[in-house]
Amino acid sequence: MFQVLTGSWALFLGLFLFMVGNGLQGTLLGLRGDQEGFSTFALSLVMSAYFLGFLFSSRFTPGLIRRVGHVRVFAAMGSLISAVLITYPVLVEPWAWILGRVIIGFCFCGVYITAESWLNDTSTNENRGKALSLYMIVQMAGIVFAQWIVSRGDVSGYVLFIIPSVLVSLAFAPILLSVKPTPAFATTKPMTIRQVIAASPLACVGMFMLGGVFSAQFGMSAVYGNRVGLTVGQISLFISSIYVAALVLQYPIGWLSDRMDRRALIIWIALIGGFGSLLAFFVPGSFLLIVITGAIVGGTSNPLYALLIAYANDYLEKEDMAAASGGLLFINGLGAIMGPLIVGWMMDRIGVNGFWLFTACLMLAIGGYGLYRATQRSRADFEVETVPYAAVSASSTPVAVELAQEVYIEAEESESAQAGD
Repeated sequence: MFQVLTGSWALFLGLFLFMVGNGLQGTLLGLRGDQEGFSTFALSLVMSAYFLGFLFSSRFTPGLIRRVGHVRVFAAMGSLISAVLITYPVLVEPWAWILGRVIIGFCFCGVYITAESWLNDTSTNENRGKALSLYMIVQMAGIVFAQWIVSRGDVSGYVLFIIPSVLVSLAFAPILLSVKPTPAFATTKPMTIRQVIAASPLACVGMFMLGGVFSAQFGMSAVYGNRVGLTVGQISLFISSIYVAALVLQYPIGWLSDRMDRRALIIWIALIGGFGSLLAFFVPGSFLLIVITGAIVGGTSNPLYALLIAYANDYLEKEDMAAASGGLLFINGLGAIMGPLIVGWMMDRIGVNGFWLFTACLMLAIGGYGLYRATQRSRADFEVETVPYAAVSASSTPVAVELAQEVYIEAEESESAQAGD
């Protein structure tokens, strides 16, 4: 992994700065919007708008890159991000923030697709899995560092809005000065949703539910923390616990995934996350319990994302794996758009702890559906060859997930070659 870092340090530095900027704006808008008197419903629309833009960008950006090239797309979208970030404190209106979040979501997805294609281009068959793992570490580290910055600033002022704008602008330099301007770029045409569902109903249902869980974490955690009376520092620590646990538990869960029945592991992890969410719902008021619950939910839901992709691949031919990723991400994106809207409605209807009830319901639904699927289809009835687990973040774009699929395929081909020898 050290060789991967030294060979692509500028690319990872730029990606880190982008993630700090993205992590800052998500938390900051939730806190500032609450100070400005935005309703929970208005804030849920603001947070949902990001995932709407992200979903559309995942469909349209690849074609845009083919038409005008990586550098132009990267520069244009990065410039838009920087501009929108500093307009938030100027236009403090829900409609302006909703529009800004759609643009931000669209552009961040485009930036990630471009950067991930450069990452794929600089990776080899021997280090692609390590590059993907390092990319996920950089993503999580950027979000956690962003929370520290928020805890040190004044949410009611302008400086915290200027910092992410500056960081995004600075991220251009290391990336554009170090990578090839026109790497090979191609994304696989996705399978239809019906085909993906037929291949693995559990993976599809799980991805939809996880979209809601992840968007609630990324978009509404700061709103929840503010409404429950936490300080800015406590909110930063709470959000950090989600992503630190996600990073720490990703690899132990991946190790287990390669050594036991994957469906059983999915069920157990989902149930642990679901019952963990109920801790803070039934015993509200303790900051320590909130942090612990955040760690439980983050540490189960984020690895579950990669686990569901690997589980779906168990039932796919290797030539269909990359195609299936597009369908799975689209399903996940639909859930992500709905997540903040539903959790905002629940927080209005049953109180602030509706945040935890929402995540509990979704995680328990994944576990429950997994138990149901166990009665409908036995893995013993299929010739299932378990593909190796590859760590991938829930905030990744189709390019990163297809990069993970290449890791699966290469590992499977390597095992087949060794078996043939």
